[in-house]
Amino acid sequence: MNRFQRLRSTRAPAATMLIRLSVGLIFFTQGMLKFTDPQWGVLRFTKIGFPYPDFTAHFVGAFEVICGFLILVGLLLRLASVPLLIINLTAIATTKIPELFRPEQGFWFMVSDGRTDFAMFTGILFLLAVGAGPWSIDAAASGDGMAGGGGRTLGDDAI
Repeated sequence: MNRFQRLRSTRAPAATMLIRLSVGLIFFTQGMLKFTDPQWGVLRFTKIGFPYPDFTAHFVGAFEVICGFLILVGLLLRLASVPLLIINLTAIATTKIPELFRPEQGFWFMVSDGRTDFAMFTGILFLLAVGAGPWSIDAAASGDGMAGGGGRTLGDDAI
């Protein structure tokens, strides 16, 4: 098996599609918001202090839309997960960690405010570890999918 085949291979349970749905939809929709709503795009990136906020917001938004879509359909999932992991860790570092040091916020505020970021972080790590699952383009292309006989049904394994 070559590197590309290994990158696309999966032996994950079919229920993995639920994690793909969550991670993919959240990144896809957040990326779209960076283009359609200045409050979630340029203005937010300006407030955070990113240089060139107009460019940066749209650059990040493009990755979120494209990679979010790839995760939704299970195409090149592991490759698409890497930029989203970087975006997620950057979001935590620039928006959640600073809350620890603000007197009016602190630890519990950060924990509550960062719950989605943490869930996305663990979801991405899960997908990187197990692959796209049998109901995906990756599985169909590698012969691991439901049609190829290699997939598992929703009830076969716990996630």
